[in-house]
Amino acid sequence: MSSIIVTTMSLTLRSSAVPISTPLSLLLVVIVILLPLSGTATPQHSSDLHKVLRRHGLPAGLFPQSVRSYDLDRTGRLEVHLDRPCLAQYETRVFFDSVVRANLSFGQLKVLEGMSRQELFLWLPVKDIIVTDPSSGVILIDIGLAFKHLSFSRFEDSPVCRSQSGTSSLSLYYSHSCIFFLLSSFNVRF
Repeated sequence: MSSIIVTTMSLTLRSSAVPISTPLSLLLVVIVILLPLSGTATPQHSSDLHKVLRRHGLPAGLFPQSVRSYDLDRTGRLEVHLDRPCLAQYETRVFFDSVVRANLSFGQLKVLEGMSRQELFLWLPVKDIIVTDPSSGVILIDIGLAFKHLSFSRFEDSPVCRSQSGTSSLSLYYSHSCIFFLLSSFNVRF
């Protein structure tokens, strides 16, 4: 035979404490509970990223199909998580790191990190993506050395992103780093 022991615990407030039933105390309790939650970004599903981009005046296909999730905080800091580093084909080849970060505002992805595009034989970092006039149908890509004006329609659909056979993302990273070092030593603006 087994016996069950039940204990009860009670909590009593000291008489000098403010009763929890006052509106001010209740408000403070709610603030203390909700405050840690207000600054966090929650991961979102990748299909929602298309809606977010469109709501911000940008084409939905700026990121490849291999987007796993994204985080967008209240300040507009966007962090896109891909399955793996990969290459996608737009007008030229574009390299995506496994995490791409940018500041998102209407018509703009600024201070991009984790995205490079191939120009001739060079890989150049994509710094900004800007749509100054949505009715123009033109999107501006800042690659540090130049600005590329491309058709908005090229970015309507997300491309397939593939690992390049024979070229690992690590070798691309090192080639990017060497080029950035060489260009920065000649005071080239990024």
